[in-house]
Amino acid sequence: MFTGIITDIGIVRAVEMRGDMRARIGCAYDMSGVDMGASIASDGVCLTVVAKGDDWYDVDISAETLSKTNIGSDGWQVGQRLNLERALRVGDELGGHIVSGHVDGVARIVSAVNDGDSLRLTFEAPPELARFVAPKGSVALNGTSLTVNEVEGNRFGINLIPHTQQVTTWGDAREGDAVNLEIDTLARYVARLAEAG
Repeated sequence: MFTGIITDIGIVRAVEMRGDMRARIGCAYDMSGVDMGASIASDGVCLTVVAKGDDWYDVDISAETLSKTNIGSDGWQVGQRLNLERALRVGDELGGHIVSGHVDGVARIVSAVNDGDSLRLTFEAPPELARFVAPKGSVALNGTSLTVNEVEGNRFGINLIPHTQQVTTWGDAREGDAVNLEIDTLARYVARLAEAG
């Protein structure tokens, strides 16, 4: 479980196709304190550490994960920056919202406009996921807990303050980018209950 509060920006150092995809991610984490098998959300995707060094970790990425994330749609490239978050520990502050790291699908940035010092982004979500996105609700985009400003059909907008742009990869956001979308867990269960009722 994660909070959507990014704690490091990693760099893709290597990508290799095997039976699954293997990626090496450079980071600033003290890897001596990260166990083999630990989960690290990498651009919002909960991935398992399968090997590690002083300033890197390796992950295996299954075909299922590739089919649901921007790793498969746009591919991770060597040198690409990723939002990182280690798994929540008992006693940690829950500063964002509850995020599982199980990406639901890929949204696309359809508009990026400066609004004062902030960056205003409009996303288009897959139709089957758009119904779970609500104004003033939460979404996780590339692992970042963000508040939805407005919703119109399959499109929704968010506002990124300068701090968020500086401490995440959002400062690099461009129109056309594919973004990992995880809908709010609460929204998913409310919709499920409404269907059952």
